Amino acid sequence: MISTKNLSLLPDRTSLETICKAISVLDAIICQEWQYRYYSFNSEWDTNEQCLQMRNGAGDEMHILFLHEGSAINGFAHEYKQQNKTKLTTNLPSIFDEFIFGEPVASIGTTFCIWTSEPKNWQVGQLENIDDHSGEMLSIFDGDPQTYIDWATDYFEGSYKESGIPLETVSKIYNGQTLTKEMVLSIVEELEDWEQLETDLKEINYPYNFE
Repeated sequence: MISTKNLSLLPDRTSLETICKAISVLDAIICQEWQYRYYSFNSEWDTNEQCLQMRNGAGDEMHILFLHEGSAINGFAHEYKQQNKTKLTTNLPSIFDEFIFGEPVASIGTTFCIWTSEPKNWQVGQLENIDDHSGEMLSIFDGDPQTYIDWATDYFEGSYKESGIPLETVSKIYNGQTLTKEMVLSIVEELEDWEQLETDLKEINYPYNFE
């Protein structure tokens, strides 16, 4: 399982960005109310910055920052002990200081911190020998569309077609294929607000064609 103690399974940052966009697109289709989504992606988080946000509604959050120079992950699990943040961020490149030590991360908290300024080669600071909940939060990034389906089938129960969330469509979205109305309607019986989905897709910076 991917975790702070097994970073070799975490995909390179380009692949990670692709997965982040895919799961955010899927959440936007299944749950049009932003406040109830688990994953959301903002391709214009700040100048030359993109960010995935994960919120479980119970206090756990994760932010993944994407810069041209690298990427950083901040996870917070509210029921788990927070380690010393100075130790968790030992040798953190200064390009991530504003993200990790600024808002909103500073107010949320940090249970684990991971970063890379290379295509892969993910790094962590000093870890204590305690569970930091990173395995549960990072498991979605294994690159397998079925992993999202298994999770979303339970989390969004009743918000998708009775036949289930189709692997074929999810695989296409994981591969970055242009989203069509047919693909959307293979997941949900109907979509209440197509304009809202278009707005979400623009924010995610994901290709679509609803004509």
